[in-house]
Amino acid sequence: MTTTPDGRPIPPAHADERAMLEAWLDFHRATLALKCSGLKDDQLRLASAAPSSMTLLGLVQHLAEVERNWFQRVFAGQDLPPVFGESNGDGFALHPDRGLDEAMTDWQAEIARGRELIAAASLDDSGRLSEQEAGHVGDQGVSLRWIMIHMIEEYARHNGHADLIRERIDGVAGA
Repeated sequence: MTTTPDGRPIPPAHADERAMLEAWLDFHRATLALKCSGLKDDQLRLASAAPSSMTLLGLVQHLAEVERNWFQRVFAGQDLPPVFGESNGDGFALHPDRGLDEAMTDWQAEIARGRELIAAASLDDSGRLSEQEAGHVGDQGVSLRWIMIHMIEEYARHNGHADLIRERIDGVAGA
């Protein structure tokens, strides 16, 4: 696999479905990491624009929680607490003593655990949503294929946020 000049893996132009989904998800994960690179702690905590309190550090934490939710809770059926505590279930809230290194370590651990859980699974294997989540989807069962596509969508949407936040911080845009 080749990489972009900034080191992100380029998804293959031709591959089977599983390889393509994994490659695009990895590309978007790498994009989020790139958006956070080279910034100081106070910059990573800078909110996007009022009234939003979204920050790059909060996005990393949020996506650690998203990784845990979809691969461990939904797909593998594990009963796990939020990554950053019960009072921060979506991961966006910042703690003054937790910086990017710790958040990145937690995020990478969630990614690794998710990869382990799906490694031998078929894209047709299903996880189970809570009744509340099923209300948004229309079914309690969702395939690994659905989860992976949703994860790509989740990262793509939040990478758009990250791009705008990064541009506000230091003028760096695109990636």
